[in-house]
This record gives sequence, C-alpha cells and structure tokens, in this order.
Amino acid sequence: METKKIVLNDIDYITYNDKPVIRLFGNDYETHCNVIAYDNSFKPYMYVLPINKDECLNQLRQLGCENLEVEKKIDIGVEREFIKITLNHPQEVPKIRDDIRDLPDVEQIREYDIPFYRRYLIDKQVTPSNIIELHGENINKSLYENIKVDDDVELFKINENPIDTQKASNSNKILSFDIEVYNSEGMPEAEKDPIIMMSLSGNYGFDKVLSTKKSNHDYVETLDSEEDMLRRFVEIIKEENPDILVGYNSDNFDLPYIKKRADTLNVKLDLGIDGSSIKFMKRGFNNAGVIKGRVHVDLYLLIRQYMRLDRYTLERVYEEMFDEEKIDVPGDKIYKYWDSDSDALEELFDYSMDDAISTMKIGDKITPLTIAQSRLVGQPLFDIARMTTGQMIEWYLMLKAYEKNNIVPNKPSNIEFNQRQNSKKVEGGYVKEPEKGLFEHLAYLDFKSLYPTIIIAQNISPDTFTDGTDHDEDEYYTCPENGYKFLKEPKGFIPSIIGHILDERQRIKKLMKKEKVPEQKRAYDFEQQGLKRLANSMYGVYGYSRFRWYKKECGAAITAWGREYIQNAMEKSKEYGFKPVYADTDGFYATYIGDLDEE
Repeated sequence: METKKIVLNDIDYITYNDKPVIRLFGNDYETHCNVIAYDNSFKPYMYVLPINKDECLNQLRQLGCENLEVEKKIDIGVEREFIKITLNHPQEVPKIRDDIRDLPDVEQIREYDIPFYRRYLIDKQVTPSNIIELHGENINKSLYENIKVDDDVELFKINENPIDTQKASNSNKILSFDIEVYNSEGMPEAEKDPIIMMSLSGNYGFDKVLSTKKSNHDYVETLDSEEDMLRRFVEIIKEENPDILVGYNSDNFDLPYIKKRADTLNVKLDLGIDGSSIKFMKRGFNNAGVIKGRVHVDLYLLIRQYMRLDRYTLERVYEEMFDEEKIDVPGDKIYKYWDSDSDALEELFDYSMDDAISTMKIGDKITPLTIAQSRLVGQPLFDIARMTTGQMIEWYLMLKAYEKNNIVPNKPSNIEFNQRQNSKKVEGGYVKEPEKGLFEHLAYLDFKSLYPTIIIAQNISPDTFTDGTDHDEDEYYTCPENGYKFLKEPKGFIPSIIGHILDERQRIKKLMKKEKVPEQKRAYDFEQQGLKRLANSMYGVYGYSRFRWYKKECGAAITAWGREYIQNAMEKSKEYGFKPVYADTDGFYATYIGDLDEE
C-alpha cells in the first residue's frame, strides 16, 4: 500500500459502474502535481424517526430498504432511537424519501438533504485546504480508456479512510483573469461580439495580456485569432497551475462569456484537471463557474460580504483597499480604443493588464480569510466563497453535530418558513441616541464578545429552552423582560460550540503573539479573524427563518440580556463620575464630569 499527501482543493462525486465514487482534487504536497483521488467505499444515508420502531422497520423492508440500523442520536437535547437507512446511490434519496415519509409509522425523515460530497467531508472528518494523508495505490491511466486527463495529473485509489493532518499549506498561488470585449453596440453579446483581450496576473510575478493586436508592451502576447487566444488562455492556466483562480464578477460575466465564445468558435475549453470544460452550478440566486480541480473564486461576492461601499466596481474597491486609483477606461469607449490603433490602443492594453493586477492584489489580500473559513467550517473553498455567514454557521454546526452525535434538524417547510417570516420581529440591542453638543474627556466602554458571552453565560440554546414546570427555580436562568427560561445544566449544544470557538480564538491569538515567522503570523491572524466572525454572527441566525436550529426565543433572550447588561453598565459608570452620552448594542461613550483634579 502506498501513501500520498495532498492539499485538498475540491471534492465531488461521479458514477462508475452504477456506484457513486467520491473524487478528491488536490496537489501532491511534495511534487505539487495535480492529483485526483478516488474513494468508492462511501454510501449515502438518511435517518427515520419512527413512531413504532418494529412496525417502522417492517414497513421500510417492504418498501425495499434493506440496509437498516437502529442508532441512538441526540435530537435537540433528547436522546431518541432513529433508523439509519443506507442506500446505494445518492440519486436514490430523492426518489424514495417521499415514499418513506408517507409510511404510517414514520414520524419524520432527517438528514436526507445533505449533499453527498459534503456528507463525506463531515463523516470522514477531512478538511478542505488542509494536508490530507491518503493510503491506497496509484492508478495506471493507460489501463482505462474512459479516463481522459492531462499527462501531469496523477490518479490514486483510496483504500483506507483519509487522515486529516490538521495542517494547512502555506503556499497560496493565485492567478487572476479578466477579459475585454468588443462592444460597439452597447452591451456585448457573446454570440457575435469577440473577446479582444484576456489578461492574467499571478501573485508570484506573472503578468500577461493575450490579444490579436500587437503592442509595444512586453507583457502582451499576440495571437493570430480569437480561437488561438482562447486556446492559449487554457494553456497558460494549465502551465501556471494556480492554487486559486480569481476573477471579479467572473461568475456572472467573464466565465459565461468565455464559455459562449468558445462554444461559438468550436474551441475546446478543457480547463478542468479531469479534462472537463467550464460548468455552471446554481448557488443561491446565481450560477457559479466550476472548473474541476481548480478553485475558482469570484472576488465580487467576497467583497460584498466583507465591505460596505457605495459602489462595488473594481475601481472603487481597489481604491478603498489600497488607497490608490487604478487605470480606468470608460466601458462604452472600449471599442473606440481598440479601433484606434494608436496611443489609445496602448492605453487599453495598460487598462486590461491593470484590471488583472488589481484583481490579483485584491485576491491576495482577502482570500486567506476565506481559506481560514473553509478550514474552520470544513467545506470546500469554492462553496465557502459563495456562502452567507449564516450558511457557514449552519454547516459548522452540522460538522459539530456529527462529532457530538446530534442529529441535524430539518430545514423548515414552506408553511413553517412563512409562519416564521410573519411572526413578530425580535427586538434589537439597546440604543441611546447621541446627546447634542461637543464633549471632552470622552471614554468608550464596551463588552468583549457581548452576545457570544451571553449565550455561554446563560446557556441559551434550543435544547436548554424550558417552560420551567419540571424544574426548580434555581435550575434555570430567567431572562429579563420576556421571562424566557434556559436550563443551567447540561451545557447546551450551541453554547458549548461557541465556548470552544472563543477558547480556540484565544489560543490562536497567543500563538500569533509568540510567532516570529511573518507568513505563519499572518495565517494565525486570518484564523482568529475567521473564528471571531463565526462567534459574533452566531446569535443572529437564531432568528433567521431558514435556519435549522431556529429558535426566536433564543434570539429575543440574547438581546434582552444584552440591553440589561449595557444599561446596568451605564448606571454603574455614573458612580465613577461618568455621564453616558451615546450607546449602541455592546458599548457606550461617556464623558467624565467628576473632579478631574481629584486623586
């Protein structure tokens, strides 16, 4: 048996001989070659909460379900017996779930909607962007006619469970790309308007613009035709083999346009390491551009998540992040610059190159945080880059639920969702409007991680929520204002996880202070930032209508305790000669009005 270590970049599954086969895409940690590792041992499954266990087992067998096991799982704080149904292929799940749901002795079906590849990551406890140790054997490509991959791609068959080393690769080779298109009639149409320039920039010193026109610039490579330019674009990406391929609004514009032009011109876009072309996958309201084995990140989506700006153009974002203006050419004038064949054309080359460089610099600055979030949440970087914070929290909780033998709650039905949407909104944090005037001797006092601390201190969780009838008064915490009650023991599922997050963040921050190597210090910083974002966002999802662990009472209790804490702190400050003049959620400004000369 052979051992191979890869940096795990992505994951999916294919069907081979009617069986699902997981594919792990990565780079060999030692040789940096692309690797596709296959695991055919994993099978999909779902759970049933039975009304009568024995009757339910008989009904499932009559339905054709053969691989059945009874397991004890914790369901929102209560241990219950569930029937685990293992199937042969993920495509069987949607076909059979409604039939199972309709059986007389089935109360609920659970964990039927977790995508197969994500289930694999959770169950095998392997983390994207980490170094994964594989045990198995190399595959001889020449023995399989149906496998068409590039010569430099290694194939590996996994025979044992992969091992997560918990270590990340510090290399982060980024290649950006951007296109300019001919647009003499307004908005360009890919069926008829050609790509005139394709620019690429790497964070390791690679800069190039491809075009069918010549230039005085060294970075311009001239091709005979648009078809040749598209082929050369594919060649460069394969030659450079970046860890991350970044664009700006590339899900919505660049990649769809490149794909349509290639289809129109009959050019093969075999960008994937498995020889596949660009594909598009639904993510939220948009389609995401997938290049198999190469992580494509649309920075526009990340910027919308990380920054609050008046506009989100590349020029505006670059100026905000680097405090300098980038080269700009009006979009509706691009075709005029192209047609000029003069100094204006050289300006267009500068602009195209600057677009790619600016995109690369933005990517180099913000993708490390997204990589840290991918490692923390345990889901692929491609997916994390397109998730909301609430979705990241949910997948993180699903990972932890598996570790703690908790069964994952279902998403709400349409009826439940509408009921949640129409219910009374949770009151927010305390706000004291700022007093008018100029103040001196100002102090700002705030609570460190106020809401996460309240969740832990008051044990606020769906599994600890109680009406108090079966418990003595000293066994639960009672919330001010609304009177909601939460058991003191045992520790709730979500408070225990937030406690772990805060402890882990403090541990990372201590390591960061001691670290002397700049690259590792920076990696620690992104890791602690990711943990902070996760912890601080946790309270908000209690009231998010599509959240699996939705509990409006939890959200209302957190903000109620928060209002009490800050108002008490403001009153306490008056005893020390301060006068609060403005407050918002977790902190307040106060001016010192006592005797300044007093010792």
